[in-house]
Amino acid sequence: MLGQQVKLFDVLAVIEDAAQAIGAEYKGRRAGTLGRMACFSFFPSKNLGCYGDGGLLTTDDKALAELLASLRIHGRTNKYFHQWIGVNSRLDALQAAVLRVKLRRLDAWTEARQRNAQAYHELLDGTPVRTPALIPYQTRHIYNQFVIRCPERDKLQGYLNENGIGTEVYYPLPLHLQPCFAPLGYQKGEFPVSEQLAADTLALPIHQGLERADLEYVSEKVRSFYR
Repeated sequence: MLGQQVKLFDVLAVIEDAAQAIGAEYKGRRAGTLGRMACFSFFPSKNLGCYGDGGLLTTDDKALAELLASLRIHGRTNKYFHQWIGVNSRLDALQAAVLRVKLRRLDAWTEARQRNAQAYHELLDGTPVRTPALIPYQTRHIYNQFVIRCPERDKLQGYLNENGIGTEVYYPLPLHLQPCFAPLGYQKGEFPVSEQLAADTLALPIHQGLERADLEYVSEKVRSFYR
């Protein structure tokens, strides 16, 4: 049966990169249910993170699920028999136990992140920064990050760091300018939107453990930088 499944890779399929989207929704459908399969990450910094490395694949295709289950244990189809060249990618029991406990709290943590995001929208109103757009149709944003666009991004980040506020610049170099993609021949200026986003975006603290006073402090420091 598995021998027939290589044909699955001969057709066009949507694979969701849902690494930072567990619990997110689009028009009533959860991330992980929109494509042929989806990939989730349980890296410790994710909304649902374990205490080491871990991940999850989802699919509603039984044959594909069987193939993926085989590939994660060296392509094994039966003990000591290997149909495929696979990988060793099993989630160990300790990480699974951690995730099982934390999963019960995921919805409450998401609600806390949503409250924090709403507070930022209010507290940063009137400043030069642009907060993430609030989409007017049916979505559920889980705020793995709260990324603003801001003038003088690097100076602002340094100022916040001086005041004890940790921030992060995610993806400071667009894909087309990464050395590994140099053979594709793209040059600076060919994807101006990506380049601008890489230059002016900054992620503020958003995790569920923050109190209102923390958000007010961060926002006030952003305001004071631009005064």
